[in-house]
Amino acid sequence: MTIDDIQQQIIEDFSGIEDWMDKYSLLIELGNELEPLDPKYKVDSNLIRGCQSRVWLHQEFAEGKIVFEAESDALIVKGLVALLLKIYSDRTPSEILGSEPRFIDEIGLRQHLSPTRSNGLLAMVKQMKLYALAYEKLSSKNN
Repeated sequence: MTIDDIQQQIIEDFSGIEDWMDKYSLLIELGNELEPLDPKYKVDSNLIRGCQSRVWLHQEFAEGKIVFEAESDALIVKGLVALLLKIYSDRTPSEILGSEPRFIDEIGLRQHLSPTRSNGLLAMVKQMKLYALAYEKLSSKNN
């Protein structure tokens, strides 16, 4: 599945839910399904700046793809993390850089999240794209 396919699936999953309390419940459920991040990656250098709650983002580059792992100490944010991992993990840097997280607006997250959560979500996306940019440059330099 492409990044766009996954985003479309997320949009469809959320569009069938009218009540925002139910959407928050789905986010919490998605977050609870996340594998816990290895404690050795819960270090300051992996913290996302700009998030009100604590979000740790770890990445590894293998076989041309970036694998992200992440965790948050807040339930709803953990669900947002789960969505981003579903979309961007195990992708090439060019796939990540070539896509915008349109699901954020299409499912209404920007309007229904608090400003600090919304800023945190955008900070997570930005950090993932920065890693992708760095790995893309590193890959082109090595070729």
